[in-house]
Amino acid sequence: MIGAIIGDVVGSVYEFDNIKTKDFPFFGPRPNANPNYSDNGRPDGECFFTDDTVLTVAVADWLLAGKDDLADRLAHFTFTYPNRGYGGMYANWANAWDRQPYNSYGNGSAMRVSPVAWFAKDQEQVLELAEASAAVTHNHSEGIKGAQATALAIWLARTGEGADRIRHAVTSFAAYDLAETVDEIREWYYFNETCQKTVPQAIICALEATSFEDAIRNAISIGGDSDTVAAITGSIAEAMFGVPDEIASKARSHLPDDMIEILERMCEYVKMN
Repeated sequence: MIGAIIGDVVGSVYEFDNIKTKDFPFFGPRPNANPNYSDNGRPDGECFFTDDTVLTVAVADWLLAGKDDLADRLAHFTFTYPNRGYGGMYANWANAWDRQPYNSYGNGSAMRVSPVAWFAKDQEQVLELAEASAAVTHNHSEGIKGAQATALAIWLARTGEGADRIRHAVTSFAAYDLAETVDEIREWYYFNETCQKTVPQAIICALEATSFEDAIRNAISIGGDSDTVAAITGSIAEAMFGVPDEIASKARSHLPDDMIEILERMCEYVKMN
């Protein structure tokens, strides 16, 4: 799940300032940033963790806690880390007394799902847990499918399947068109927060990559909802290529201690299981 966090952090400064090239400073600062401007105490152009990371860690914490209420867990982390770019519908949900799913098919279900694929014991459980992780908010069929397709791709990669097999399996499961290339996507892609227009493109960015870093660069270069596209791509690329220690260490330097502790517990769980 560190792969999703890395994608989020690297993509954080490009979400509303897309850069349609793979040539950019990894972990920032964003080119042409204004050194005299700051946002929420952060220098302009400096990368940071967003809601993608917060909710990914929340899902991991939920899985490790056993029988726990995911809705409460998501809300708790949202209140602990406010002002991280939460969507309006999600923010309203988190602040409600009676939290009911709101039929979303946004890409939030896919951006937070990666811990599921590392926690599950088999493919059936991957799909079950992916649905559960999505359905508390994103109970629309496309929202659930986006989470399941992402988790399935991660699971297949971590169990040794190659890009061609992953492409075939995800296409068969989700009916996504994964035939385009990154170069072709980059020509037309625009900002979109739905699973339908985020998950397939993010998967392609991972499957076409030659390394973990190359996958993240692919994701940022197509534009759109950059932090979330890169988070989804990074979650798959981690399972395909592993994550270089230097990149993982740099990402962790952006995280608070409680998130690092949950990451470490998840890593220990994966090693033991």
